[in-house]
Amino acid sequence: MSFTLAIVGRPNVGKSTLFNRLVGKRLALVDDQPGVTRDLREGEARLGDLRFTVIDTAGLEEATDESLQGRMRQLTERAVGMADACLFVIDARAGVLAADEVFAEILRKKSAHVILAANKSEGRAADAGFFEAYGLGLGEPLRLSAEHGEGMAELHSVLAPLIEAAEARIDTEAAPEIDVDLYEEDDDANMEVPVRMPTAAHPLQVAVVGRPNAGKSTLINAILGEDRLLTGPEAGITRDSISLSMDWQETPVRLFDTAGMRKRARVQDKLEKLSVSDGLRAVKFAEVVVVLLDAQIPFEAQDLRIADLAEREGRAVVVAVNKWDLETDRQDKLIALKEEFARLLPQLRGAPLVTVSALTGRGLDRLHDAVLSAYTVWNRRVPTARLNRWLSGMLEMHPPPAPGGRRIKLRYMTQVKTRPPAFVVMASLPEKLPESYRRYLVNGLREDFEMPGTPIRLTFRGQGDRNPFRAKKKKTPSRLRKHLGKKPEG
Repeated sequence: MSFTLAIVGRPNVGKSTLFNRLVGKRLALVDDQPGVTRDLREGEARLGDLRFTVIDTAGLEEATDESLQGRMRQLTERAVGMADACLFVIDARAGVLAADEVFAEILRKKSAHVILAANKSEGRAADAGFFEAYGLGLGEPLRLSAEHGEGMAELHSVLAPLIEAAEARIDTEAAPEIDVDLYEEDDDANMEVPVRMPTAAHPLQVAVVGRPNAGKSTLINAILGEDRLLTGPEAGITRDSISLSMDWQETPVRLFDTAGMRKRARVQDKLEKLSVSDGLRAVKFAEVVVVLLDAQIPFEAQDLRIADLAEREGRAVVVAVNKWDLETDRQDKLIALKEEFARLLPQLRGAPLVTVSALTGRGLDRLHDAVLSAYTVWNRRVPTARLNRWLSGMLEMHPPPAPGGRRIKLRYMTQVKTRPPAFVVMASLPEKLPESYRRYLVNGLREDFEMPGTPIRLTFRGQGDRNPFRAKKKKTPSRLRKHLGKKPEG
């Protein structure tokens, strides 16, 4: 487990900007509005030769525990307890406010190591606020500008001994796992190539997506077994795409909780637009996408768009129906859900559909098994020899059409990639093959090689597709050819 640094402070003091600088890319939303960050967000930070985990927290605000701000504060206080050290950030241009003094007191009680940083310290306008920071009683403040990258060397010099001491305390628990392929694919073999399973070094990337307030954060909290993400009745509480690493029933995973995705016409607020685009990015980086539906209103138009997006991006898809604890007639409801799923999302035919209750935790075992199954299918590789025997059988059962009396020949088939499975068939007249025949082969692949629900890419290529001279035509015949081509006169 690596050294963990929690960045804490009032809203809008530059915590997310500093977080993004430490992780080296834009992971957290940044805006001038206070309270943009609402959840705890982890990232792998690099500062010179230092490597550590950094947590971006919600802004500390004085508020009642029942309010949204109060729940945000509770999450941040929990992060303080989890972290090895806290970087307490104030705004040097605004100076020390009453809220800074209150939370300096909280940090003194809850954290063994507090590093005080006066952010936005560039320019003389920040001098007064920087010197005020000494009055917080947390030692000498660091002078930082997260936006311009100033003060990073000073932060490195403070963190280095803390990280070194923390690493000295940690026993070397296990040697790092190294992924080694112990096989080479033999095209003549009949055995399928084994799927490389997730490891601590390469955890399974799972994105949880859905409409606002479908229960995404509640579900992830249930999987984690603790409240790490902010939840509540307000739609759109999650704004960032939050990622958390864990072992889920002995499977190393990285879970992404995304902002709720509304129909584009309803996304008007600037922050919500940023959040939705962040969620779309999480889908692109995920391996398995869990599309979370509300059992009370399943398969709304936006649910279908989200599932279709995941399929088009080539991700393994699991459909989870949440709030199942509120259903009374569960058997009939489940039958209706499966019928709707098959009718509305034919492109995901056979994808796992599981019912869960994020509130009570029921169904999480089934969800875990469905995610692992979808991942295994998504990684499946079929040997070429088996594919071509299968193709011969499919051609016998249903030969390709013969447009204009010319029979289309499918000569050879191979799998060119996994994640998702992609196949190429060498054919004569590939442009003449109708979409219905492609679907026939894709459905056959699903059934015969047990690949339900995963996106399958199947393309046809002509025999001459790789010939660079195929499209080139000679502009003029040679003199000899021209001479021989002439007919004798008379």
